[in-house]
Amino acid sequence: MSTAFFTDPACLTHVTPNGHPERVDRLREILSVLSGPEFDALVRREAGPAPEAELLRCHPQAYVDAIRARIPTLGLEQLDEDTWVSSGSWDAALGGVGALNGALDAVMAGEVANVFAAIRPPGHHAETAKPMGFCLFGNIAIAAKRALDHHRLSRVAVLDFDVHHGNGTQDLLWSEPRTLFVSSHQFPLWPGTGRAEERGAHDNVINVPIAPHSGGDVFRAAWEEQVFPRVDAFRPELILISAGFDAHVDDPLAQLALREDDFDWITRRICDLADTHSGGRVVSVLEGGYNLDALAASTAVHVKVLMERGA
Repeated sequence: MSTAFFTDPACLTHVTPNGHPERVDRLREILSVLSGPEFDALVRREAGPAPEAELLRCHPQAYVDAIRARIPTLGLEQLDEDTWVSSGSWDAALGGVGALNGALDAVMAGEVANVFAAIRPPGHHAETAKPMGFCLFGNIAIAAKRALDHHRLSRVAVLDFDVHHGNGTQDLLWSEPRTLFVSSHQFPLWPGTGRAEERGAHDNVINVPIAPHSGGDVFRAAWEEQVFPRVDAFRPELILISAGFDAHVDDPLAQLALREDDFDWITRRICDLADTHSGGRVVSVLEGGYNLDALAASTAVHVKVLMERGA
């Protein structure tokens, strides 16, 4: 078996204003670091854009139409205080969902053991009918629903270690009993959601707030004590990862203090659970991470573990 890397060139055409943290250079930096010789064994794939029907797994047609109508022919359009679109954003969004769904399909077909998808715009803040936090559509929630409804799985876990609460994924999966959604995140911090008492309609949501300035010891203890026993009891047939690397100590948008070895550790522990319950099937997708050096280094260790475990 092997590890695949999925992306889509259209994701480079989603442009944001100068100085915006979610910028094209994030993906360029990842493409650069993953072009090194230590990543020669990655199976590099493109899937093409997703059909619009894939968006409808999680979003109503009226919302999809409204986002498409806001895409400018020239220049930039501001959707909210944080979220912008450019002429390439629609193609980027469909290309990103297509890449993630292609990654899912490759794992489910047994073509590869696990996969990392580097796409943008990110997705875990997009709610049912509301763009938020740089996100237009709920990429990973769409993949989860595809795994359940297209691939006929019964239990899918979505694990999110981005520094910000995955409010969009929570909203999209709140009433889906076949999923277990976990988010660890700095709290208090934007978007202000993600309290421990937010548990989902079927006790299928686990929120793990972590105090500002906490380091890897607190992060690791929280996952060991509050998350892994629940995931183990859930027995997921597939694990999806919202891989945000903005909990890194050098990230400018938050105040947690993780380092590369913490992302190595969390990836290994998730893969342990996948080996036990999911035949090793892991699909990871990029979310946040806004210091380019920290993003590249953290992505590299994450993918190296996937490659090691997928070999």
